Amino acid sequence: MTHTEYSQGTDNVLADPGLDDAEELPAKTILAVKLNELIDKRGLSQTEAARLTDMTQPKVSQIRRYKLRNISLERLMQALMSLDQDVEVVVRPARRAHGAAIKVTA
Repeated sequence: MTHTEYSQGTDNVLADPGLDDAEELPAKTILAVKLNELIDKRGLSQTEAARLTDMTQPKVSQIRRYKLRNISLERLMQALMSLDQDVEVVVRPARRAHGAAIKVTA
């Protein structure tokens, strides 16, 4: 029997493998889910969604497939506003000293 060593992970499973945007990725994903829901609900093609959100069709395609590395939180928020959604950002002290985070609720 061999002995295997494991390293202790963090509270953020996206940060553990070293993803550059690990802190933003959960927030981006929630915004992308909402954006995709709106596109589906309105029956928009990627080209129509791109025109309405002032993005390119390839960018919309990336969002549709949740490929969010080259898309900023700001861009996702702007796209939601283009589809008549209010986006609210709240800043408050972190509940834990080392627990500051970006949190999105949709």
